[in-house]
Parts: sequence; structure tokens; C-alpha cells
Amino acid sequence: MARAGLTTARLTQAGAELADELGFDQVTLSALARRFDVKVASLYSHLRSSQDLKTRITLLALEELADRAAEALAGRAGKDALTAFAHVYRDYAREHPGRYTAARAPLDPETAAASAGVRHAQMTRAILRGYDLAEPDQTHAVRLLGSVFHGFVSLEAGGGFSHSEPDSQESWIRALDALDALLRNWPAPPSP
Repeated sequence: MARAGLTTARLTQAGAELADELGFDQVTLSALARRFDVKVASLYSHLRSSQDLKTRITLLALEELADRAAEALAGRAGKDALTAFAHVYRDYAREHPGRYTAARAPLDPETAAASAGVRHAQMTRAILRGYDLAEPDQTHAVRLLGSVFHGFVSLEAGGGFSHSEPDSQESWIRALDALDALLRNWPAPPSP
């Protein structure tokens, strides 16, 4: 019999909180059972495994990020949209480091196709329409933006910028300015 009050949604939310506190790699059914002061067996009526829990946290994080990004992008275009979108990722990573890591976790193709990850891709491409990029340049630009946003956030979270000047905030703003300039002046493909 399932313990009163335990639901898949409540367990997923608690797992996401554990990820922020301990790190996404430390989230297990055992850790979650300790949080609720129950035996691990009590969780099996809601979750199949620790991997199932992690997948659910990943889906939750992607949904939270997509909701924040959609709100931030409303009514914006061009550089304003680009910077708002970038700030969503950086702010989310700072507020929810474990969930941010979860949002980067790989999903199987079927789960990924049904996730909010699709919304992220659509929003990124919507931003790029303001820069008038056609395929395949748009795909190259999507990959560039993801690399810069996630690379900067990961380096900053790991302390990579904490012992040097200028301040990382200044570097972040300059990086976004540089991305905007690059997107407005996208290079022509090399000649064959």
C-alpha cells in the first residue's frame, strides 16, 4: 500500500530539491526515501527506479526552463530576445544548480521528442528568425548559442571565473554583445 501523501509529482519535486541541495548525481531512491522517512520499497508504487526519478527531474527542469524562457521572450525580438533568453538559463543555473544539470541530461529519443526540450529549440529558432538566418546557418547558430550559454554557465558554476578580473558579469554582457554582433553579421559559408 502506498504511503499517504506520496505521489509521483511530490516525489519528483522533492527529488529536484535534493538535486539542488546535493547535486543531480547524488539523487537516488534511497536519498529520497530518507527525505520522507520511508522505506525505499514505499516509493516503488510511484517510481520504477532511481533512473526513472532522474528522468522525471530532467523533464521537470526542462519544463520549468521553457516556461521561464517563454515568459521572458514575450514581446521581445533581436538582441533583447537573445539576452533575455540567455539570462533565463544563467539565472536558473544559479537558483537551481542540480535541476540545471538535470536539464542537460540525455533522454532517450522518444522521451526527448515529447519533452519541453522541443519548446527550447523552437524558442531558440524564433530568436534567430530575428537575425534572418536560413538553414543550415540557423542550425549552426543554435549550436553556437547553446555552447556559449551552457559553457559560460558551467565554467562560472565551477568557479572558473572567480579569481580573475574583470568580473564575470562584465564578461557575460560582452559575450552576449559579441553573439548579437556575430548573428547580425553571420559569415558566408566557405567556398568549395
